[in-house]
Amino acid sequence: MEEKLILEADLKEVKNGYSFDTDKGIYNCLICGEVFEVGEIYSLNGRFYEAYKAIELHVREKHGSMVQMLLGFDKKYTGVTDNQKSLLKDFYNGLSDNEIAKKNGLSPATIRHQRFMFREKAKQAKAYLAIFELVEKSLVKDAKEELVQVHNGATMIDERYEVTNSEQEQIIKTYFEDTEAFKLKSFPTKEKRKIVVLRKISTLFEAGKKYSEVQINTILKPVFEDIATIRRYLIEYGFLERTKDCKEYWLKG
Repeated sequence: MEEKLILEADLKEVKNGYSFDTDKGIYNCLICGEVFEVGEIYSLNGRFYEAYKAIELHVREKHGSMVQMLLGFDKKYTGVTDNQKSLLKDFYNGLSDNEIAKKNGLSPATIRHQRFMFREKAKQAKAYLAIFELVEKSLVKDAKEELVQVHNGATMIDERYEVTNSEQEQIIKTYFEDTEAFKLKSFPTKEKRKIVVLRKISTLFEAGKKYSEVQINTILKPVFEDIATIRRYLIEYGFLERTKDCKEYWLKG
């Protein structure tokens, strides 16, 4: 769940690990969702703090470094490879170029080059973000033509997820006999339509709740006769997660 909260926050909030709602006077932890309200006093480690200090301590003590948190995200969110994550962790932990080179069996010159490339990538990202935010302010938004948000568990984001709200509505009308009862006429073969249908079906499950396979099958039975296919695709496309022994299932992300 934290990926969604963090990725929808602005850059300063992401680095802090919390957001602030000026209208409600509430600090919100982007990682666990815990709330700290202005005017309230909070007890942490035997001491008392106002909300702005309490949220800072909460993020640091309960969740640790935001660098570690962000580096734990999938590459589809960060664009950072596993090797790059390892180097960034070493830089963050204060290791010298010589220490990192020795640890990874590389030359110090290679580490210095990688550090330089990280800085260049950061400059590009900063420029891209500025351009995008300026362009986005000028857009005339049509809710029906806005792209549907990609679900957090998506395993590989590509053109299959380029679906507008109006397209999604039409696909749902085409494949469901009754959208309220979630009864499918047929299961689509085209990838884009398949994802839309699976997204709709996934709303039958509650976030944070664990299900047995029997419970999953009971929920899916009224939707489509081929329960095994629907269940398999919900997992394959990252809507549901399960344990290795298939005893527990839950809504992913």
